[in-house]
Amino acid sequence: MSGRKSLPDGTDRQISMLSGLINQVQLVWMLLKDPQVSLWIKSVIPLSFIYTISPVDFIPDVLLGVGQLDDLGVLLLGLALFLKLCPPDLVEYYRRQIEFGPDPDDDSETVDTTYKILDED
Repeated sequence: MSGRKSLPDGTDRQISMLSGLINQVQLVWMLLKDPQVSLWIKSVIPLSFIYTISPVDFIPDVLLGVGQLDDLGVLLLGLALFLKLCPPDLVEYYRRQIEFGPDPDDDSETVDTTYKILDED
């Protein structure tokens, strides 16, 4: 018998889903902060949140459960649309960064310059 404790059925899947959700939120946050993503693409996220708090809905929120489904659907659709509209190479760059950590060969913070030593006369 191994020393590993077994988790209840479905717990591994729930942890995996939660981890995936956290990674997606982190990806969206990184892309929102990136200046290479245009402002009109970034506006998709706040617009989907505005719809969620707006009193105008496809399905009224007074219908418990069902009324919140359209809000959740718009949020998920907004996130998916945002990721689809972002430059694919940038999305992949941040996905790799989330999965494997920062790239040690990344020269994005390196400044290439020349210098001249002046005599102190």
